[in-house]
Amino acid sequence: MKTLLLVLLLCAPASAKINLDKISLPEGFSISIFAKGVNGARSLARGDDGTIFVGSRRVGKVYALTDADGDGRAETVKVIAKGMHYPNGVAVRNNRLYVAEINRVLRFASDLSDYEIITDTLPPDRHHGWKFIRFGPDGMLYVPVGAPCNICLPANDPRYASILQMDPDTGKTTVYASGVRNTVGFDWRPGTSELWFTDNGRDWLGDDAPPDELNKASQSGLHFGFPFCHGGTIADPDFGHRRPCVEFKKPERNFGAHTASLGMRFYTGKMFPAGYSGDVFVAQHGSWNRSAKTGYRIVRVMMRGGKAVNHEVFAQGWLQGQRDWGRPVDVLVLPDGSMLVSDDKADAVYRIVYEKP
Repeated sequence: MKTLLLVLLLCAPASAKINLDKISLPEGFSISIFAKGVNGARSLARGDDGTIFVGSRRVGKVYALTDADGDGRAETVKVIAKGMHYPNGVAVRNNRLYVAEINRVLRFASDLSDYEIITDTLPPDRHHGWKFIRFGPDGMLYVPVGAPCNICLPANDPRYASILQMDPDTGKTTVYASGVRNTVGFDWRPGTSELWFTDNGRDWLGDDAPPDELNKASQSGLHFGFPFCHGGTIADPDFGHRRPCVEFKKPERNFGAHTASLGMRFYTGKMFPAGYSGDVFVAQHGSWNRSAKTGYRIVRVMMRGGKAVNHEVFAQGWLQGQRDWGRPVDVLVLPDGSMLVSDDKADAVYRIVYEKP
């Protein structure tokens, strides 16, 4: 077991100005600060007692946010682990916090004072190595391993460009889905075993191709195309001649190229209008190499009869012209129906609520 230092941070200053007055939402919705001073805020998970756990990437910290009085704003921001190696992924099961570093998955004690290593044998590559993790309805932990490149065919290890299914007690893994370049967000459609996930398209095929994807794995063993095919129809110029697009599972929905579609959740709450029930919310982190920036917003995917039929911008304003002051990373639906959004540039977590106009 490893002993960790607990550090309490109260109202630590954010490194970027938070301009929530710039955020536009549909009528009746509003956004506020749930917590600030959460340096590099990335993946979100809720503990059994309501604590919100937040992973980070380069800052190497894991946070615990507490809203003790239930007013929609965390009074405390506590660092429960630091000096970690890209601890992006956080998940909770049976009152135990799991954290994914690049090559390790850790399980914390219920009092968060120490942890044990579930596995330390995941690939060590930093390129697409940070992980989103989540428990499925089968009680297994799902752990992605991104491609260690922009575009390549990794040799000798089938875990690259995949989503793994992991036994949370033994760390034993099997490949659940293949051909997944880099997913940093997934969820299960309520009442089903369908795993839906975002996937980031490759770079250097121009400003407008290939698209980011929203995919569905209704069973294990499916291949989603990387590195041979992108967006269901675009043959890769380097690898597409090896296997045609018709061999692979097509996306349920394509988003714009370079939007960096990351965290996603099905809306399971009752606060938002009835038409939002079962829809998907996707945090688009935003482009880094497109000539004109795109993304920096939250998208709503409309679901009808288990199918993604359309999508539209739900929240935007983190990008003003060609200047961005924030970058959404993950979303989380709370029991009261409100939704949290993490922002690793403004070092904050926001809360979106709906009040009938």
